Amino acid sequence: MRSQSYGVAFVGVMLLIGIVACVSLGVAVAGDEEMCVPLGIITLEPPDSVEDKRAAVEFQHGRHLILACNNCHHTWKGAEPIVGCMTSGCHDFDTLPRKEGSKAIDKDQAFRYYKNAYHNQCIGCHKTMKKEIEQMAKSMAPIDGKLPATGPVGCVGCHPKE
Repeated sequence: MRSQSYGVAFVGVMLLIGIVACVSLGVAVAGDEEMCVPLGIITLEPPDSVEDKRAAVEFQHGRHLILACNNCHHTWKGAEPIVGCMTSGCHDFDTLPRKEGSKAIDKDQAFRYYKNAYHNQCIGCHKTMKKEIEQMAKSMAPIDGKLPATGPVGCVGCHPKE
């Protein structure tokens, strides 16, 4: 009997997550104009000024549509077109910023380094999801089947060896 109530609670939580995701996606398409959302793979590469050291990332944009758009596009207000991460003024530095006349990292500007933006956002989200799923598994009765997969958190998970 107790495992049934855990199952009902789990289904309820999953439905709530789905509703929140749908409402969040509705914001992305609200308004008078249509918005084109790429559903396939977006290839993420370093800026032209940077020599590749690892393979480009094949980002599966369509698999991330369960998230609100502004989880990743954090400056987007919902009306203007979404621009890429490396747009001027956002994550447009091709090297890690240093304090003037020093080798010390300028922590106030480090977010503008394109690599920090991807690594902190993507890997950070995947690690958070993994912890949440592990906590859910520990707090509830046994769950039938596999737990949901999170995204990669290691180098080769995103940058496959060529």
